Amino acid sequence: MTTDADLTEEGLAPRGTGRVLLIACGALAREILDLKARNGWDHMDLTCLPAILHNHPDRIAQAVADKIAAHRADYDQIFVVYADCGTGGALARVCAEQGVEMVEGPHCYSFFEGNAAFATRAEDEFTAFYLTDFLVRQFDAFVWKPLGLDRHPELRDAYFGNYEKLVYQAQTDDPALDTRARDCAERLGLAYERRFTGYGDLQSTLEDWAAPKG
Repeated sequence: MTTDADLTEEGLAPRGTGRVLLIACGALAREILDLKARNGWDHMDLTCLPAILHNHPDRIAQAVADKIAAHRADYDQIFVVYADCGTGGALARVCAEQGVEMVEGPHCYSFFEGNAAFATRAEDEFTAFYLTDFLVRQFDAFVWKPLGLDRHPELRDAYFGNYEKLVYQAQTDDPALDTRARDCAERLGLAYERRFTGYGDLQSTLEDWAAPKG
């Protein structure tokens, strides 16, 4: 069984024998697998890059390009389940050069909420720090330890002094995750808000890609 720790550091190899390949961030694996199972999208396979690339966005575009090259001959179509995710347009350029589609939006926080809805909040929430289900579960691996707060908690205000609240964008109704997200907010010294988003534009994008064409 693939764990969140596996998805963080190693990613996920292609599964299945479908005609369409989804190249995704490991932080989206559970949501994509859930949608595949619910909708019977057996023609779509999933492979994931390590989710920890969130912390190294300059590496994402090349990693995606390498995945496309590795699997191009095995599939009729390839889609990239990333938004820009801090690549500064580099990922969009790779996708355009390779002739593959990617998810619209600046990052997963935007497409989970819905890009249009997120844009309307942007001016009022520039002091918000966002977490998704995956990032709540992997908070220590993505935030606490990489920033050295496990060793130097006194640095918290240096990193988060300009933030006012933590917004937990909940993909699922899970009281245990809500409790963990509240704890994350307390550890960062931030106010807490839970906002149920479901899968947002991720779901509608995958539905569009899964639909028969022609």
